[in-house]
Amino acid sequence: MDDREVRRVVTEYSSMIKRISYNYLKQPFDCDDICQTVFMKLLTGDYEFESSEHEKAWLVRTTINACKDFRKSAFFTKTVGLEELGDKEAPASEKSEILEEIKRLPGNYRTAIYLHYYEGYSTEEIADMMGKRKTSVSKYLARGKKILRETLADDYGMQ
Repeated sequence: MDDREVRRVVTEYSSMIKRISYNYLKQPFDCDDICQTVFMKLLTGDYEFESSEHEKAWLVRTTINACKDFRKSAFFTKTVGLEELGDKEAPASEKSEILEEIKRLPGNYRTAIYLHYYEGYSTEEIADMMGKRKTSVSKYLARGKKILRETLADDYGMQ
């Protein structure tokens, strides 16, 4: 890859990679590490993509795999979160109540809903990225929406 291509890929996909990794890891600093890992894998490998969609799908799948690998690592399993350390709180960030509820969903539901509604992927594309069947992804979406509907019903006057 030449410098121009590297700059294009980083500019175009870094925020998406960070959002997906935050969805998995819930820590912004870990997301930066995952972003760096994904780009290093892309830059050091000899990958040829058929289209920009193929490139984006590869980056999403690689990000998800890197997050799963990170969660299995000794560093992740043997560290303590900042919220358990004491009195000092991290600075508050802008929060969306709906996004906060999505973060509380079980892993597969959360991933499917995020990729579908926030990244705009179809169920078939999500199934390919997650390594699941299309029917499973459809169930994740339906069940996740049901949980969200029940959770947010009072706040938004839904039934």
